[in-house]
Amino acid sequence: MANLLYQGDLPNDLELGPVVAVDCEMMGLNPHRDRLCLVQLSSGDGNAHMVQIVKGQTEAPNLTALLCDADVLKIFHFARSDLAVLYQDLNVVVAPVYCTKIASKLVRTFTDRHGLKDLCKELLNIDISKQQQSSDWGAAELSNEQLNYAASDVLHLHRLKEEFDRRLAREERSELALALFEFLPYRAQLDLLGWEDPDIFSH
Repeated sequence: MANLLYQGDLPNDLELGPVVAVDCEMMGLNPHRDRLCLVQLSSGDGNAHMVQIVKGQTEAPNLTALLCDADVLKIFHFARSDLAVLYQDLNVVVAPVYCTKIASKLVRTFTDRHGLKDLCKELLNIDISKQQQSSDWGAAELSNEQLNYAASDVLHLHRLKEEFDRRLAREERSELALALFEFLPYRAQLDLLGWEDPDIFSH
């Protein structure tokens, strides 16, 4: 496994295939206040490609092209948050997407534990550390511990998708999941416009 860190954008000649796992690290959880710092990607081969975004950066052409490519499925865990910050900071509408957290909520209704750490442990028998989750992602130089943590957020999403695809089909909820995934970019934009709380769908 290799962690490959790039400054500002992906290399011109990088090919990650038709299904790419994606995750973002921000300064915090509020996209209006907390800037995007790192975007991690993996083709499912055990390698993580990470783009460090500097303060004030608004463009990353190669990364944007990948995120907008209609022929490349992007797998996220809790896509709603990442799609919001990518739209806010890089003005990119990411599509098509697949969200393992939504898939989990659709088929694992016997639990309220849908975090990535829980899913990796239960479904893949893999322990991932969340120790660096709250570290300073805006630092000019990221530590090996930070990079290993960031990589762990994308390295297992392909296998989780395979498991959830089986369960969604079994429970006859694949079509519903697809509709929810297609709506996610709009849900993220609603959040940015102020309809996160109260939810626009609430009474």
